[in-house]
Amino acid sequence: MKKIIILISLLTLTTNFAQDRVITTGVPFLLVAADARAAGLGDQGVATSADTYSQQWNPAKYAFALDKQGFSFSYTPYLTQLVNDISLGQITYYNRINERSAFAGSLRYFGLGEIELREYYDSTPNVVKPNELALDGSYSLKLDENFSMAVAGRYIRSNLKIADANTDATPGKSFAFDVAAYFQSEEKAFTDFDGRYRIGLNLQNLGPKISYDNNQEISSNFLPANMRLGGGFDFIFDEYNKVTTSVEFTKLLVPTPQNPDLNGDGVITSDERSTNNTNYRNINWVSGIFKSFGDAPDGFSEELKEITYSAGVEYQYQDSFAMRLGYFNESPLKGARKFFSLGAGFKYNVVKVDVSYLFSASKVKNPLENTLRFSLTFNFGDKYDEN
Repeated sequence: MKKIIILISLLTLTTNFAQDRVITTGVPFLLVAADARAAGLGDQGVATSADTYSQQWNPAKYAFALDKQGFSFSYTPYLTQLVNDISLGQITYYNRINERSAFAGSLRYFGLGEIELREYYDSTPNVVKPNELALDGSYSLKLDENFSMAVAGRYIRSNLKIADANTDATPGKSFAFDVAAYFQSEEKAFTDFDGRYRIGLNLQNLGPKISYDNNQEISSNFLPANMRLGGGFDFIFDEYNKVTTSVEFTKLLVPTPQNPDLNGDGVITSDERSTNNTNYRNINWVSGIFKSFGDAPDGFSEELKEITYSAGVEYQYQDSFAMRLGYFNESPLKGARKFFSLGAGFKYNVVKVDVSYLFSASKVKNPLENTLRFSLTFNFGDKYDEN
């Protein structure tokens, strides 16, 4: 029963028109941090140093990768306090073609495990396995020694719908693209240490809405389009010790649900709610991106509440061991996600293992609370110099 309730909540994906006006979207699994390094830093990666996992956060970083090639596998258990077979997995490969460019590809798979559907208690169960996936490809190019840009394409398939006598189980499908930029300064000498700073920007998941049937007006859902902007600084104390601090801000590029009290009389009727819902569904995804910057009913103050932020610190010893600490914050009126995260990384030769752990700091339960995430990376090929 628990899994059926979870599935219904994921499948419905209707916008919450409550007073807090939480923004919800289709295929929210695209926003979950799939790799343990980013998870250990409070779910951020747009302006951290380049790694194999850059595909999700900022593919423009691949042009600054130190290894020619990399392959990674990440595994994230989901809702572990309720069930044991829901998880998010991702595999990623990149290849730095030359000094200026790189390409990458990844496959992300979110499986909800097995669900038994019965008409009666003693009926033979119909076992279904709902799932979602995204297949990505990206290309990054250095425009000069310190600045790169990238574009990425994404095919999305959401197979959550359950067939019955009146409906089929056609998966929802869509596509999206990203446009990313990344700046990495040269290493500079300060009084007691050397330093380097980074800036990253990524416009993610820009694409048509996703629907599970032909009735776009009723069942279409915005993709989780968002804008990530962040910065980081390396404190390089010597050849063995380095501390990196970073911060990231994220805003959904999705319209804010409006107040369903259309006539302002303080009473919300079913017709008003239906009309408001229809008006929201009819917003085109392109128009929705521009609306998202100024459509909050309470004005600029509410727009600011729609921005999440995270801060992280990473200590590295000789590029073979890392410790990480992160914090993520979301307004209580827009989802109330708040958590601390811890992480560690271990590298031996061409193999790197990363783990992370999440502590919720909110009254709202986090589906990844008290969950260990794992990532395994293999880097091989020639080495490139860092600026």
